[in-house]
Amino acid sequence: MSSLAIKLPLVRDSADGFKTISSLRQLIKQNFKMLLLTNKGERVMTPEYGVGMNRFLFSNYDESTFANIENDILEQTSIYLPIVNIIQMSFLPVESAPNSLIIKIEYSIPDIGVKDLLQFTI
Repeated sequence: MSSLAIKLPLVRDSADGFKTISSLRQLIKQNFKMLLLTNKGERVMTPEYGVGMNRFLFSNYDESTFANIENDILEQTSIYLPIVNIIQMSFLPVESAPNSLIIKIEYSIPDIGVKDLLQFTI
């Protein structure tokens, strides 16, 4: 299969110039991560695109914060990545960094029969 997109962050590759994504699973995972990390107003011609996870960076983490994050993720995913079905989200504190939060999102892509996990720290 040929390349579908350039892999982010950009890394030089002697074969194609930059590392590329060659599977739908990788492409959807990258697009999902970009949806979560992009701030509203940051994407040209689509000002409502993005969850903007960094705005929660210095929040006091409690159940209402987690509910806000979860609602934003569900809303944005239903609009911009309807191919993704979110199965479960979990929010875990980082012991060594009290202002950090690990977010785990288990999701499926029914059209290609795949389950995956997206995990990142803010």
